Amino acid sequence: MTFAAGPSFRPRVALISATTSAIAPAAVAFAEEFPEARLWNVLDDRLLADAEDSAGVTPELVRRMERLIEYAVDGGAEGILLTCSQYGFLSRIMNTPVPVEAPDDASFADVLTRGFRSVLIVASLRSTLDDTLARLEAAAALAGTRLHLDGICEPNAVTFLAAGKSAQLASELAAAIRGRARRADAVLLAQYSLAPTAEILQTIIGRPVLSGPVSAARRLRARLLDLAEAAEGATT
Repeated sequence: MTFAAGPSFRPRVALISATTSAIAPAAVAFAEEFPEARLWNVLDDRLLADAEDSAGVTPELVRRMERLIEYAVDGGAEGILLTCSQYGFLSRIMNTPVPVEAPDDASFADVLTRGFRSVLIVASLRSTLDDTLARLEAAAALAGTRLHLDGICEPNAVTFLAAGKSAQLASELAAAIRGRARRADAVLLAQYSLAPTAEILQTIIGRPVLSGPVSAARRLRARLLDLAEAAEGATT
């Protein structure tokens, strides 16, 4: 590690993205939760589209993401955040010398530790919705937590995302999910690109709205601080 705790704690963190729409929400989350990080964006903007075209993440797509992670490590990244949920599993199977954070593991942990009994998951892509539902259900089962999950896909969100209309998107999402949100204790946004709507959406629907980038930035900061403090302690 080339960084330490204290004023010199300025780790280089690579954000590896499969779509450009995930970059800004991640940057905003880091500015709020991990301002010490020096962000480095690494992008393959066909990874998500190719997964959609292939009806899932193929071995070749896995290898492409592995190469991006290796590239980030070789380039001096001291922490890595994968911003695409469909590739998050690689954070658990790759052997890397630096922490690699999955996009939504931290938000799953937030769901499971805050006592929610029912959660509505929102996505703009059916594949992402199905993947998130399955993984959160598995995480809840592993934790021994009884959790009722519901999901809704709002494909029209893509149009608002492309135009950068977060407030209008939040209103559209609220209208689409309002009835089902009333039956949930919380809402989880399944994509980083939807994260800018979280605060407005929470106000409109009156339910906690969780998003991946905020939880991930907070947890990656804690992990890197622990490593920095351990390294500092080993030299004193």
